[in-house]
Amino acid sequence: MMNIYDVTALGELLIDFTQNGTSASGNWMMEANPGGAPCNVLAMLTKLNHKTAFIGQVGNDMFGKMLKERVSSLNIDVSNLILSDEYNTTLAFVHTAPDGDRDFSFYRKTGADAFLAKKDVNAELIKNSRILHYGTLSMTNETVNEATEFALETAKHAGVLRSFDPNLRKPLWDSLEKAKERIWYGISMCSILKIAEEELEFITGEKNIESGVKKIRQKYEIPLITVTKGKEGSCCFYKKDKTELKAEVPTFKNVKTIDTTGAGDTFCACILHDILKNGYESFTEERLTQMLTFANAASSLITTKKGALCVMPEKEEIEKLIEG
Repeated sequence: MMNIYDVTALGELLIDFTQNGTSASGNWMMEANPGGAPCNVLAMLTKLNHKTAFIGQVGNDMFGKMLKERVSSLNIDVSNLILSDEYNTTLAFVHTAPDGDRDFSFYRKTGADAFLAKKDVNAELIKNSRILHYGTLSMTNETVNEATEFALETAKHAGVLRSFDPNLRKPLWDSLEKAKERIWYGISMCSILKIAEEELEFITGEKNIESGVKKIRQKYEIPLITVTKGKEGSCCFYKKDKTELKAEVPTFKNVKTIDTTGAGDTFCACILHDILKNGYESFTEERLTQMLTFANAASSLITTKKGALCVMPEKEEIEKLIEG
């Protein structure tokens, strides 16, 4: 079957409210930024000229309609984005620290993305994709978890590559043990893993990155594992048959970081871009280094802006930062 889409992503689409100044009365003024990790990944991929599609659910309310319009305007296929009359669009309020790091307050108990039903997932859309991307926010409750498992099984049986970024948000889980179990499930189903350093420690108990990666590979043979280290850059590990490679690249510090929202999603998109462009077999240390350098540059640039989904960097900006 012909692959019509390069990447289809399933998961949350929401509003990130970020502080943008104060009013004359001294009250915070909040900016409604379109967000949600899986769709952020698609936004960056679309900037890099890939054809993408999104599977998810928002409320049939002012925020949901705005999200659908904004995502569609980025040339992301929204034919499987459901507008629910029963549930409201999920909201996240983002508090940004002086160094650009952030904390989240979620309003999601009745958030539409958490109630995406299995029956509403378009299996043909997945089968017609080269890669299916997913995270763990689509595993936090029974309804959307069932939809996610269905999507992953569909992709696996169709021979579609599966890309997983846990994107752990601890406040959204009833228990951290459940979160850990679902992350391991996500890992068991993926062929490409992007994981943050702190998430790796959370599931393996290992502070050392290489030890954590080794623990994952003792359970599941995932060829490509990338690990993001925040201000310290990133590293990746490739292992298949007798080939075993590693690369590590520092971050770009000559940028003014104001908001780290979407940095990991931008990084992940650039990893998928490299795979779509160069294939999933012919890795060398040089290619891994170039791949991480490009991903680090893009994720550094997104931190210079508020929000993520609608402000992804251009390829020329990324290349200019690398050359500089």
